Amino acid sequence: MNNWAVPAFDDVSVGDVVAQLSYEVTRQDLVRYAGASGDLNPIHFNDAFAHSVGLDGVIAHGMHTMGRAMAVAEQWLGDQRAVVDIQTRFARPIPVPALASAVVEVTVTVGARDEELRRVRLDITVISGGVKVLAKAQMVAQLA
Repeated sequence: MNNWAVPAFDDVSVGDVVAQLSYEVTRQDLVRYAGASGDLNPIHFNDAFAHSVGLDGVIAHGMHTMGRAMAVAEQWLGDQRAVVDIQTRFARPIPVPALASAVVEVTVTVGARDEELRRVRLDITVISGGVKVLAKAQMVAQLA
């Protein structure tokens, strides 16, 4: 056992939805993320450039999407030190319109339990525009 403020292993079962969040992404969010991360690729802020490389328009940073999705699971955990591993694959981009926002829906479900280590695998579903934008988004966490 640890003394972190994390959920108890015995209180969760496979299939439990432990967190859900819907949030919006705007062009302003992308500019802020580009400045903070140093990812200044113009596909994230310049429509003309995005079109020139075959995109329909500006898209959200993949790492921004992953970070916000993982943060939903981390918030449920209550302590980032409980995170053992994270992984994902970027499946689809999130188009971000110039004068509106993209809506992103995150659902965190207990996908597996490791009785010996008292760990859970959290399966994180991330959908925008009706399509799954992250594939195999998972977090392994140590529970109390």
